[in-house]
Amino acid sequence: MKTVVLGGYGNFGARICRALAPSPGIELIVAGRKLDKASALARACGHGAGAARIDIHDPQLAQALRALGAELVIHTAGPFQQQDYGTALATAAAGAHYIDLADGRRFVCDFPAALDRAFRQHQRLGISGASSVPALSSAVVDHLTAGWRSIDAIEMCIAPAQTAPRGVATMEAVLSYCGAPVQVWQDGRWTTQLGWAAPTTVAYARLRPRLASLCDIPDLELFPAHYAGVKTVMFRAALETGISQRGMAALALLRRFGLLRHPERFAGLLNRAADGLNFLGSALGGMVVRVRGVDAAGAPAQRAWHIAADNDHGPEIPCMAAVLLARRLAAGTLKAVGAHTSVGQLTLAQFEPEFAKWGMVTDLGE
Repeated sequence: MKTVVLGGYGNFGARICRALAPSPGIELIVAGRKLDKASALARACGHGAGAARIDIHDPQLAQALRALGAELVIHTAGPFQQQDYGTALATAAAGAHYIDLADGRRFVCDFPAALDRAFRQHQRLGISGASSVPALSSAVVDHLTAGWRSIDAIEMCIAPAQTAPRGVATMEAVLSYCGAPVQVWQDGRWTTQLGWAAPTTVAYARLRPRLASLCDIPDLELFPAHYAGVKTVMFRAALETGISQRGMAALALLRRFGLLRHPERFAGLLNRAADGLNFLGSALGGMVVRVRGVDAAGAPAQRAWHIAADNDHGPEIPCMAAVLLARRLAAGTLKAVGAHTSVGQLTLAQFEPEFAKWGMVTDLGE
């Protein structure tokens, strides 16, 4: 399966390329706007990987993908918060399957309705949000609540390592909703809260407690619809240094009062500033998912799943779902067509060999 990774030499794209290059049944093409960078990574990946210059904003994108013979396109060129579906539509028109790493709430949540017809017309599969959320997060919730009669609450928190590589696109995505109103399903009704405001302390199995704040991600909207009866869904992110977390909260207040309208414009500057705080942090990051509800016996239950990723390997986690789905497509074990989100597409057991490969440790708690 000829697989084109758009943004292939970026922070996440390069990790996906390195993982897919030796995978059976996959012929890799590293793609991006700069052919020299794409070619350099292709040579480093080996296994016959090729390179191509492709700009996702090219009006002839469908023709370019068709000329390459693309059978699968993996779109990693974020941020997705302000993107339209041009790349996905061009992929469908080129007769290829499509996977993206989108974390933009509207982009992922509206993807099936907007694109199902286009992908079914070509008998191809399109999956949006193949990343830590909602692909891994839903796999964890499914594992923790297997057999339960009902789920009352789902709370998730990602805690990146301070020294882990951060892409400017990721920083732009984060800042785009800093201080913006976010709709949250809480106590069985929709409430409005501010992104990255009001830090609260979150505990982890193998990390020190950290301050964490609300993030606007697809799970906040997808999970209330997918998990019938759930009353609360919350997602937070916890930066390792308290000064960074409080700084984000301060930016949120500035935007709230109209003093900073577009914080994402400062993504490059703030990304460099964050690097200056590396001496205060570590290479250890992780994630926790907590659920409460009623178990199979009718008793109140609460469970938690933790993962700890050391040595700055945390950014591998957002890449795993796309890698796993690509391998399934190449192996012919993923037969669906149409447009879907990544909710329920993978099981936690399918992720576990990838965790082990990077020395990541998981814990289950009651």
